[in-house]
Amino acid sequence: MNRHEVALQILKKGTVIPATPLALDDNRKLSKKGLKLLMNYYLNCGVGGIATAVHTTQFEIRDPEVNLFEPVLKIVSEEIDKFEEKNNKVIVKVAGVCGPIEQAVKEAELAKKYGYDAVLLSPGGLNAYPESYLIERAKAVAKIMPVIGFYLQTAVGGRVFTYKFWEDFCAIDNVVAIKCASFNRYTTLDVVRACALSERSNEITLYTGNDDNIVIDLMTKYKFTKDGKTVERNFEGGLLGHWSVWTKKAVEIFDKVKAERDNSEKTAELLTLAAEVTDTNSAFFDTANGFKGCIAGLHEVLRRQGLMENIYCLNPEEKMSEGQVEEINRIYAMYPHLNDDAFIKENIEAWKQCI
Repeated sequence: MNRHEVALQILKKGTVIPATPLALDDNRKLSKKGLKLLMNYYLNCGVGGIATAVHTTQFEIRDPEVNLFEPVLKIVSEEIDKFEEKNNKVIVKVAGVCGPIEQAVKEAELAKKYGYDAVLLSPGGLNAYPESYLIERAKAVAKIMPVIGFYLQTAVGGRVFTYKFWEDFCAIDNVVAIKCASFNRYTTLDVVRACALSERSNEITLYTGNDDNIVIDLMTKYKFTKDGKTVERNFEGGLLGHWSVWTKKAVEIFDKVKAERDNSEKTAELLTLAAEVTDTNSAFFDTANGFKGCIAGLHEVLRRQGLMENIYCLNPEEKMSEGQVEEINRIYAMYPHLNDDAFIKENIEAWKQCI
């Protein structure tokens, strides 16, 4: 198999894919060194993939006055290439793609140009379009690149889709995975059921993007019966903004859950872990204020660890909420076993030498 085929096999099996932030200098300009340092951190944490140009990277990178979409794709891809060559290991490259059909197609073509393996197709900003249009959009993009579907939560610009939409989406050739980030049990079940009962079920891998329910999603075995036949499905991986911080521990938790999710003796322990991870996510994502500080909150954790210079976002109005620092302080004190500060402290100088 060539490198791309190996990457798609890794994606199919299920892996840890952090959705990467954007490193800015104190003038709110791209910090190339900062972005490269973040990539070295993630890659040395043992992740199986990297997703960039996604919500956590900030959609504003596409604004003409910012114009960072292509530079970010290029830098991230090159850092992955260097890591792969040095370590003889394939890392799945995922690029975020959004906008109407023409924009989405152009972004997919750029992702292909820079050697990405799949695109995460965001529905953000398209709430006025009918579902049929979004299906045609997915078909157009799938002709260019393998597609990861995306159920984006309504709090950050997503919409509620019908079950029929996901049936039609799963039927599209070259849809290889779906990230469910609806933050809703009912709509999550729609995605899982549509995938489980699809004729292409074996070709589609489910990834949790439900940052509020990560461990439970990975633990749960879903069963659906149709025409006397019972079909089982699991979330096999995660593509998460939450995993852009404390990433080393995220990999350890992922491996633990996958290894022990069928062990009834470990269920109570895993459920406790699930609640702890959800509590940390609440602080990082600023749920008390409707997710207003979700990206800045992630930046704050990375800043404390020495991985980012500041917590700036491209939009000056996008910042941490009142009380969010105190919440992050609380979860740091309450769950010290979940952070990877010591790992970073031991390795950060070596990573800096690589950029």
